Amino acid sequence: MFERYIETAIDIMAPPERVWDILTDFPAYPSWNPYIVSAYGEPTVGAWLEVHTQPPGKRAIMFRPTVLVADVNRELRWRGRLLMPGLFEGDHFFRIEDRSGTVHFVHGETFSGLLVGLIRGTLSATRGGFESMNKALKERAERSGP
Repeated sequence: MFERYIETAIDIMAPPERVWDILTDFPAYPSWNPYIVSAYGEPTVGAWLEVHTQPPGKRAIMFRPTVLVADVNRELRWRGRLLMPGLFEGDHFFRIEDRSGTVHFVHGETFSGLLVGLIRGTLSATRGGFESMNKALKERAERSGP
């Protein structure tokens, strides 16, 4: 089994509750999120989502992941897969680490499966997408206040 991993992080001057509220308000994504341009569904364990991403310089991608973790104010994680287990899977995660009123936001994904070698060229664009989302989340959370 092949595996690739991306992790990005940013510090946000806002409480964890504010960051969680923005992160899980999927209908608002088109107004602020440059990477996940739209998302539909409920951030509850076992729920199916519909997620549309737009990595910088790449075409939009739509997938239907399952929510694995929805730990309020702490972590949101989902898994998407291509066709069948073992071929291509992505475990996408957002961790909100409370630092006494501010947040260390960690955003990443683990890609695994037989087709992982084919995404090598898109990993840098994906990382760029994560970083642009992180910056936009920071701006929105800090601008909105508590």
